[in-house]
Amino acid sequence: MTIEKALLGAGCFWGVDKILRSIPGIVSTEVGYAGGTTKNPTYEEVCTGRTDHAEVVLVGFDPAVISYEGVLDVFFRLHDPTTLNRQHNDIGTQYRSVIFTYNDEQRAVALEKIKQVDASKVFRSPVVTQVMTAPDYYSAEAYHQDYLIKNPSGYMCHILRD
Repeated sequence: MTIEKALLGAGCFWGVDKILRSIPGIVSTEVGYAGGTTKNPTYEEVCTGRTDHAEVVLVGFDPAVISYEGVLDVFFRLHDPTTLNRQHNDIGTQYRSVIFTYNDEQRAVALEKIKQVDASKVFRSPVVTQVMTAPDYYSAEAYHQDYLIKNPSGYMCHILRD
């Protein structure tokens, strides 16, 4: 089995992780931080908004089951990509909508998917999702991994829309 990876930010990583792990073809998820200037940031540092990191989920997927475009379809269904630096009650650059790409093909697919989402008029406002080359990724602390599995009544602000 060949595993490919995607690195996605869509607000609080707990809910994004919970939804993504339920999708057929997604074989692994890990929450962490990417896109900032601080090396090895802590959750407390990222929460200040001063590190420029986004909360992200590193996704491992089997392209024989789900394509990268399919992963992005789920990504755009589980958050509002039209709100700049905000998802629900979470406000700050750490909650921005961002797709970090690992190669030119992923970048092209991401940019085309944004055009499709905008053209669909599913959202009243234009998509503000950033598309950037994948930077260094830092795994979040152990207590954040599988958080909503370990804490089923924990904070979750994401839903998977039709």
